[in-house]
Amino acid sequence: MDEIERAASEALAGSLIVLPTDTVYGIGTRPDDPAATARLFEAKRRPTELELPVLVPTALEADRLSAFDPRARRLAEVLWPGPLTIVLPRSDASRGWELGGDPRTIGLRRPRHLLAMAVLERTGPLAVTSANLSGSPPARTCEELWALFGDAVAVYLCEEEPLSGTPSTVVDLAHGEVRILRPGAVPEERVREVLG
Repeated sequence: MDEIERAASEALAGSLIVLPTDTVYGIGTRPDDPAATARLFEAKRRPTELELPVLVPTALEADRLSAFDPRARRLAEVLWPGPLTIVLPRSDASRGWELGGDPRTIGLRRPRHLLAMAVLERTGPLAVTSANLSGSPPARTCEELWALFGDAVAVYLCEEEPLSGTPSTVVDLAHGEVRILRPGAVPEERVREVLG
């Protein structure tokens, strides 16, 4: 079994995996298993008030997990795959997931990185957050990742070169007005331009 298959299999079993994205390394697992997401919060020492974002293989999958409105559709058409996380009201499909934060919303992103996409094509959506201890900068190399998480992570999918992108821009469409919750790789002006 190759590393991509092994990572997908471990994630689906509820174990933690590390994978590169188009922004920074992510640590993730299946989003619908409360024990798995609890392991993720614990490994990162992340407070449960902070919501775990979910990476999706397609915009269609994002539509299934959320109230994907015309604004979200427009952003996805122009800026996905890429470094933009869209926060939307949850649909019935994701309503029971224990992702922390506001149980009525979900943050969705379709990454551009080929390894991340290869894993997501095999697993479907994964709860993935930046691979760091909460409040610290993201790890850039496999050595740094291993030093942080050790055996808590079942599979490390790593690049040969350090990964040092800017985190994704997080845009909130769940509460009426468009709000940028976190500035990131996509400038706010670009988001507003796409939304017209």
